[in-house]
Amino acid sequence: MCSHWLVKDAPWDEVPLAHSLVGFATAYDFLYNYLSKSQQERFLEVIANTSGYMYEASYRRGWGFQYLHNHQPTNCVALLAGSLILMNQGYLQEAYLWTKQVLTIMEKSIVLLQEVTDGSLYEGVAYGSYTTRSLFQYIFLVQRHFDINHFKHPWLQQHFAFMYRTVLPGKTVAIADSNYNWFYGPESQLVFLDKFVMRNGSGNWLADQIRRNRVTEGPGTPSKGQRWCTLHTEFIWYDASLGFVPPPDYGIPKLHYFEDWGVVTYGSALQAEINTSFLSFKSGKLGGRAIYDIVHRNKYKDWIKGWRNFNAGHEHPDQNSFTFAPNGMPFITEALYGPKYTFLNNVLMFSPAMSKSCFYPWEGQVTEDCSSKWLKYKHDLAADCQGRVVAAVERSGIVFIRGEGVGAYNPKLKLKSLQRNLLLLHPQLLLLVDQIHLEDDSPLEMATSFFHNVDVPFEETVIDDVHGAFIRQRDGMYKMYWMDDTGSSEKAAIASRMYPRGYPYNGTNYVNVTTRLRIPITRAVYLFIGPSVDVQSFNVHGDSQQLAVFLTTGDHAYASYLWTGQDKSHSVFAQVIADRQKIIFDRASAIRSAPVSEVRDYTGIVEQNLQHFKPVFQQLEKQILSRVRNTDSFRKTAERLLRFSDKRQTEEAIDRIFAISQQQQQQQGRPKRNRKVAKGYKFVDAGPDIFAQIEVNERKVRQKAQTLAQKELPVDEDEEMKDLLDFADITYGKHKNGVPIKGRSGLAQMLTTARSSAPSMSASYTRLFLILNIVIFFAMLAMQLTWLQRAKSLHSQRCLYAVLLIDSCILLWLYSSCSQSQC
Repeated sequence: MCSHWLVKDAPWDEVPLAHSLVGFATAYDFLYNYLSKSQQERFLEVIANTSGYMYEASYRRGWGFQYLHNHQPTNCVALLAGSLILMNQGYLQEAYLWTKQVLTIMEKSIVLLQEVTDGSLYEGVAYGSYTTRSLFQYIFLVQRHFDINHFKHPWLQQHFAFMYRTVLPGKTVAIADSNYNWFYGPESQLVFLDKFVMRNGSGNWLADQIRRNRVTEGPGTPSKGQRWCTLHTEFIWYDASLGFVPPPDYGIPKLHYFEDWGVVTYGSALQAEINTSFLSFKSGKLGGRAIYDIVHRNKYKDWIKGWRNFNAGHEHPDQNSFTFAPNGMPFITEALYGPKYTFLNNVLMFSPAMSKSCFYPWEGQVTEDCSSKWLKYKHDLAADCQGRVVAAVERSGIVFIRGEGVGAYNPKLKLKSLQRNLLLLHPQLLLLVDQIHLEDDSPLEMATSFFHNVDVPFEETVIDDVHGAFIRQRDGMYKMYWMDDTGSSEKAAIASRMYPRGYPYNGTNYVNVTTRLRIPITRAVYLFIGPSVDVQSFNVHGDSQQLAVFLTTGDHAYASYLWTGQDKSHSVFAQVIADRQKIIFDRASAIRSAPVSEVRDYTGIVEQNLQHFKPVFQQLEKQILSRVRNTDSFRKTAERLLRFSDKRQTEEAIDRIFAISQQQQQQQGRPKRNRKVAKGYKFVDAGPDIFAQIEVNERKVRQKAQTLAQKELPVDEDEEMKDLLDFADITYGKHKNGVPIKGRSGLAQMLTTARSSAPSMSASYTRLFLILNIVIFFAMLAMQLTWLQRAKSLHSQRCLYAVLLIDSCILLWLYSSCSQSQC
């Protein structure tokens, strides 16, 4: 059955299998009392087979060792759900191993999440909801069943901000691979946070607001497969007693900085009204600060071996990118889930290229990958990619953001600094200044910038030799204009780009503005205007240390001064004179980032949490044996429970348990005064620790299997990610799901077979026989062509032909077997 739940075009991907397993196991649990006996047994067989498959895959697939990635909690929760079903049905050995594997993986992720101090997830809001859909189920289940409590985890305490501070009207900020909003939930996740973490009603309130304002038509509509699969957890976790309480600052535009994610947002969770605008800016470390520093500072050495243990494939080459939605209308947007090209983000490219480039002569950011669906992040320059938010300040309704993106480009370009400044002067008036500072020997001649809108195409405009572009929205035209610091304004390329097949969205529309570079400093100035603002004049003046931009609208006059030089002795980043009011953004507002310390005794924390689940299984073992009072059932149950123990010890333990059980039964029929002998007997304590024996045996099997796997199929670190994973796949042979299950003993037999290392041995023998048979075949063929051609006996020739035919059939069979076992 488990093979039927895999996707035909991606048989290496266990995620669809995990979705089916967790859904099937949940339905089995909910509907158990309504199922017939045969249905209960048949469905349990499916859950056992599929969980066994997932358990085996966890040792060789990336989701078993790539932390904080959406596949890991998705697959682990599916395996945990299967193990809980089997545990409840009394299959303690299988459930014990599977549960321990899940806890071993996930508890490490929980520890590493302590490094993410801002409550974010580096894969973005959409894939973040993919992660938390399962992560929150894991946190709930381990607390419910094993008393492992993570509800006070510091990351959980901050996670509400990750959803609240990224909301636009009807959608979210679409940084990294994303759709228009959330993949899963987020109502379920929000009510979870409210019930178990915050308890202030704000989670319920935001869930209700999202439900009321969801897009119901068009491209922003959530898919049916994702929309409803969190409905049951939302129902289970919802706490009506908390009410619906908006956060204290609701309705007031606020600036928020995600220090780990490297993202700044302003004006989130506001209604789409005039002068309620949203602005975002991204410039951070690859994978987020926590992951980047763990990799580069060699933290958590017992668990982490560089980028191999993380996966930044869903990120984009987007350092120093931004989005802008004046009046809640998307003007400059992210390009959603598309190829990992620099030009599909609101950033810069340079010419001429100094290394291999996807779009020669233009060169983009170092994480750009020309031949993969995923971001390049493991090796070379890409592994060190980073941007930096220098400042993010709001004063008197004016927002100033500065980012530095030089760390995202090839050092051979000889870029000294790549500075992007944003000044939100008015909710419908954004000033953007790019400063490109070149080394004296830089070979660069041109820079080109991109600005996207995934929904509406741009149109060209020009006023007084100042070139621009605009889009038409239902409330009017949204315009942009540009010039460099010499006052020159070049005509832009306005185009649309269709995405290749295999991506969920059609493509994007963009404006492409090219600027000729001068050594050492070139500045490009862009103005983004909402429909209610009438810009009457736009002038730029600058020198090596300062840039002045003068704007006049129908209602206001703005003089903006940016000190962009490298001289840090100057105390001011920027100054704005709005009419007669002076607003200063000084260097004291610069963001200072302190390194996060490694969690103390991190291995001890995981081991301590792992101690919680074994007593649960031991108690279940006692309950199972205490319910069995007739001798036949008792012996059968004890044999199954002790199956992994040493055979001689097992027989002795069964005899000992059996004798004590009979004594207990006899004592039950005697008066109380004669029961003193039986006092203190606990027959379940008379046997060996079956779970300790299970762990020892399983460890031996794993070590042997890993040794054989390394000899026959070594890890290819340079292999393309397939499904964002590193390990070369080992085909899960028919022996793992082809053994029929006849009640509980059949289940045990199947799972024992699934753990064996026989496939690797059989592959070796098949390869040996195949080579020998090929040699024999060619030797006999040579005899037929030489010696027997001269033989006069027709009978001899026929015999040889028959032997050759039989040998050919054997060769075909061996080749087929070898192909299936990848020998």
